Amino acid sequence: MNKEEKSSLLGIPLILLVGLAFALAGSNGNLQTSSGEFHPFAIAVGIAFALQWLAFVPAFIWQTERYFDLVGSLSYISVTLLAYLTAASQGPRSTLLLALILIWAGRLGWFLFSRIHKSGKDGRFDAMKPSFIRFGAAWTLQGLWITFTAAAGLASIASPRAPELDGFAIAGGLVWLAGFSVEAIADWQKKQFKSDPKNEGQFIQEGLWSRSRHPNYFGEIVLWSGIALIAFPSLEGWEHGTLLSPVFVAILLCKVSGIPLLEERSDKKWGGQEDYENYKRNTPVLVPKLW
Repeated sequence: MNKEEKSSLLGIPLILLVGLAFALAGSNGNLQTSSGEFHPFAIAVGIAFALQWLAFVPAFIWQTERYFDLVGSLSYISVTLLAYLTAASQGPRSTLLLALILIWAGRLGWFLFSRIHKSGKDGRFDAMKPSFIRFGAAWTLQGLWITFTAAAGLASIASPRAPELDGFAIAGGLVWLAGFSVEAIADWQKKQFKSDPKNEGQFIQEGLWSRSRHPNYFGEIVLWSGIALIAFPSLEGWEHGTLLSPVFVAILLCKVSGIPLLEERSDKKWGGQEDYENYKRNTPVLVPKLW
């Protein structure tokens, strides 16, 4: 067992512990309701992980990551719908959160699936796929990713409290729209850039990508912050812990599986080239520059 496999093996229990912590927070400290049934939020968390493990088995057998992102998006849709349908009430706030999460998951899932279907692979998984432990850890991490990114929204949807739409809903909706727009535009710009044969082997540094090296990730963090704002008035007690979900999104994207991996790959491909080094010096990693 190599170093990476040992780290992954140690990381899986930690991932599950964090997932359990979020399950407890979103269930307001009790995984069961007063009637003895499992809390809708806890059920959603369990299903999020279970779906990843079920998909991992054929993915490892066939050594493919082509459906990784699609399974993730379908899992978001499934657990959010489940939380909504099993909740004590389906008020306008819950319906708004449901709609925003489904719109995001549908767009991103289709975009990522189309991208990998066209390219045939995702380079992030080249070294992981042959290892049962490392590849399994990646799928398990996706279960946690689903859990904590959607945590505030799921907790609000599953909550028995259903406050009417208010200033938090309006402000959160506008923040979500801003983040969603940035992410969608950045993805579209990069897709258009890569589809032009004259850009073969080049890196994008135009549009939003001239303002940030990872504008799509910035949009992702912002839109989940909007979800947390909308959710806030319907949360109480332990459920407030789910408001940390945008923080965890930022940590994972900036320190674990997002930016570090992409920056490393970019440095290997274009490092030393004057235009690339200038781009790195003059362009923020995440938060877009305004001028």
